[in-house]
Amino acid sequence: MSALSRPKKRRPLTRTTSLWFERMVAIIALLNLILVLFDVSYIRFRDFYLRFFPELTTQYGELFKGIEPERTTENYLETIDTLREQVAQTGLSSVQAESLLEEVREQSTAIIDENPFQIADKSGTLERIKNLMRDRIGVDSSKAAFNTFWSEDYLTQAGWSQEIEFFSGEVIPLLETNYFRGISEDGSPQDDFWRLDIWFVLFMALELLARTFYISRRYKNYTWLDAVLLRWYDLIFFLPFWRWLRIIPVTIRLNQSQLVNLVPLRNRVNRIFIANFAVELTEIVVLRIIDQIQRLIQDGSVSEWLLQTTTSQRYIDINGVNEIEAITNSLTTLVVYKVLPNVKPELDALLQHNIVKAFEQAPGYQGFRGIPGIGDLPEQIAQQIVSQTSENLYSVLTGSLEDEKAAELTQQLIEKMGEQLRVEIQQNQTVDNLENWTVALLEEIKINYVKRLSIADADRLREENYKLYDITQVRQR
Repeated sequence: MSALSRPKKRRPLTRTTSLWFERMVAIIALLNLILVLFDVSYIRFRDFYLRFFPELTTQYGELFKGIEPERTTENYLETIDTLREQVAQTGLSSVQAESLLEEVREQSTAIIDENPFQIADKSGTLERIKNLMRDRIGVDSSKAAFNTFWSEDYLTQAGWSQEIEFFSGEVIPLLETNYFRGISEDGSPQDDFWRLDIWFVLFMALELLARTFYISRRYKNYTWLDAVLLRWYDLIFFLPFWRWLRIIPVTIRLNQSQLVNLVPLRNRVNRIFIANFAVELTEIVVLRIIDQIQRLIQDGSVSEWLLQTTTSQRYIDINGVNEIEAITNSLTTLVVYKVLPNVKPELDALLQHNIVKAFEQAPGYQGFRGIPGIGDLPEQIAQQIVSQTSENLYSVLTGSLEDEKAAELTQQLIEKMGEQLRVEIQQNQTVDNLENWTVALLEEIKINYVKRLSIADADRLREENYKLYDITQVRQR
């Protein structure tokens, strides 16, 4: 087989090719979002768009919003243009000009009476026009202002060129903003943006379909549903309402295509949110715990648990073991057999030092040491006493644990002490006083410490997050 007849192997998509494709799709999605935002804001900001993009704004309204010139204001503007041309040819004093002035006055009155701006919800624009004419003529009636303005005497006295320039610069732009918008069959204003948007939606649908097919073929454990849910945010493109939500998938795509790096912004927002959330959550948890402890103290559950020798009916024992007694026995065994043997030299040294110091403070000790042959005998005696004493104490402790009778006597001693302590505590309203003092102490902790923690810790955590963010940014550069 020749080299020309050999089938070429399919080359997988490289990272560069994939990145360029992602960027192309992200740019198309961004363009669609810009159009969506323009469409959403078109009616509200149409006057603003007309000022800077008159032709584009007019054509867009006619094609996709069902907007056409309003007849009454359009005829009014055409009559004014005819008047301007007539005055340029024959002057204000001609019969034709006077006839046109009469027609303009009649149309002005009709506009004030009929309010053709109301259909487009632009009655405020008509009020601005009325105010401009009242201020120009200096009268309170808008009809009188228009009738005076469009009279031969006023225009001759004030100057035709100056007044028509005022009207063309101030009033006509407001008149041109009026429009008529058609009504669709469902009674809502006509909106044909879907005719433009459908091409973007179809493109995104094909892209999602191709991506889903590719993922399901490459990863055998992925179903079509899994592949679609992997890019769940793309489904927002297919919502027939709330098109402005497309800002979510567009933002994600711009970040994934590396056209815009939103990671620092996302990290900072996450840090701020988590810091504030963590502080408030900690405050709520701590306050909840303290409140619960206060309730347990106030309803007597704590005193009942501490003072009663028998188990309360409300207390649930899950294993039949006295955990406090078991913990105490375990810690005692650990201290006696593990801790004390290791610290015995240090303990003996401390006891010996104190005994020798006591000897030195005794009267006649120095004279006693001056007797020939005594020397360091007191220190040796002290060392023997300490050693013997510690050995005896340790033997007593270990014996009390190993000897059943000693252990029983020790247990009886502990129980008797606990019982006597409970009896004494219940005398003279000691329990009530302890409960009141403890509840008040917990309340003071909440007021003085816990509730202050949110502001102080939030500011401190926020400052630390900023420092960490700056450090990570420097290291990434």
